[in-house]
Amino acid sequence: MAYTLITANRNYSSWSLRPWLLMKGLGIDFVDRIEPFAAPVNYSAFRSFSPTGQVPALIDGDRTVWDSLGILLYLADRHAGVWPADADARAFAQCAVAEMHSGFSALRSTCTMNVGVRVELNLIEPALNKDIARLRELWEQGLARFGGPYLAGADFSALDAFYAPVAFRVRSYGLDVGPIARGWVETMLAHPAMREWEQAALAETWREEGHEAELTAVGRVVEDYRAA
Repeated sequence: MAYTLITANRNYSSWSLRPWLLMKGLGIDFVDRIEPFAAPVNYSAFRSFSPTGQVPALIDGDRTVWDSLGILLYLADRHAGVWPADADARAFAQCAVAEMHSGFSALRSTCTMNVGVRVELNLIEPALNKDIARLRELWEQGLARFGGPYLAGADFSALDAFYAPVAFRVRSYGLDVGPIARGWVETMLAHPAMREWEQAALAETWREEGHEAELTAVGRVVEDYRAA
C-alpha cells in the first residue's frame, strides 16, 4: 500500500514542500493529497487527519506520522538515500536539518514562502541579515566539504529537501547569499520535482488572506506570476 502524503497550498506551504520533495526526489511512491488553507485558521479542519491540526501528515496504513521532521525520520528508517551514506556528510546533514527545523526565525517571519511573486523588501533588519549570513556560511561549507552540487555531496538528500523552501525565498525576495550558495539555489530551482511544485503553485487561483497580508507587510510585490 502506498503512503498518502497530505499537504497544503503549493504557493505557501513550506513545511509541506519538504517531505513532498524528499519523496519525489528519491522516487518514494505516494498518493498526493492536497488540503488547502481555506480559512485564516485551519486547525479544526486539519485535526481530522493530523493530531496537531497542521500539515504535512503522512498516512501509512493505520499509522499517521506528523511534522516534516517526524516524516523525514520515519522515511529514513524505511528507505535508502534519505541521509547521505558518508558518515561525515550524514552528520553534517542531520545537524543542518535540525538547525533549519528550529532556527532561522527572522527569515521565516519576514520572508514567508510565496513561490509565484517577486518582492522588494522595505528593509532588511539585522536579525534577517544574520539569518542570511548563516545560510550562506552553511551552504558554502557543505558545498566545499562534500563537492556539490547538493549540500551534502553528489546526491540529493533530506538536507536539500529541508532547505528547498529557502531556495524559493531567495528568489522571491532577492536575498543575497553570494555566488557559491546561489549556485545551489539554481540547482534546486532546476530540479524536476521543484519545477513540478512551482508549476502547480503558479496554477493555483485561490489566495489566503493571512499569507497575502504577511507579504505586503514587509515589502512591495513587483512581479506576480500566479494565475489570476
